[in-house]
Amino acid sequence: MEKAFVQQFNALIEKYSELLVGETSEETQEKVKAWALYTHIAKSMPSLAKHWNELYPEAKTEMKDIIQDIKLLNEQHRQSKS
Repeated sequence: MEKAFVQQFNALIEKYSELLVGETSEETQEKVKAWALYTHIAKSMPSLAKHWNELYPEAKTEMKDIIQDIKLLNEQHRQSKS
């Protein structure tokens, strides 16, 4: 991938994180990327997500934690804007 594209895509993720949860730290952006990709995989290829969950139960637990973190941060962010 071209360096310019990587920078522009990272800017997209940063803005998405800001709008979604009100934070743009590197850790938050990584959680948002994992959440978005996992959610897409689970919707578009549920059998693959199920297989992965069964193969890596510890990772499934961590993904659940990430999903909960994103949901909580999103709710807090929406409430702070009201």
